[in-house]
Amino acid sequence: MKRIFLMLLAALCVVFAAEAKGGKSGEISFKVKVHDFGYIKEEKGPVSYDFEFTNTGSTPLLIISARAQCGCTRPEFPKQPIRPGEKGHIKVTYLPVGSGSFEKTIEVKTSNNKAILRVRGNVIPAKK
Repeated sequence: MKRIFLMLLAALCVVFAAEAKGGKSGEISFKVKVHDFGYIKEEKGPVSYDFEFTNTGSTPLLIISARAQCGCTRPEFPKQPIRPGEKGHIKVTYLPVGSGSFEKTIEVKTSNNKAILRVRGNVIPAKK
């Protein structure tokens, strides 16, 4: 029993050493992390922007979640793993409600790290 345990422990050490030596795991790198919509008219409805990213790591990248700070902002992200060197997009849609300036934060969690995206702009109120 002790022999099996030691063999299992040795195998785990080899696996972890190979992982550490193999380079960085899947890593998300965004071309742009902040998008300014400028002035948008409330009556025109939702506006969207696609944040482009690349997996700059050496293993597949999995996006676990993308969450906005409020219900007026909706992120959409790929559910399948992104291979090393592949590009992808996170589409962020903002629904203008009310007038004035805004800045919304989107937290992106991946299998390896986190990233923060921001959208901002200024809403021109609907004519009544």
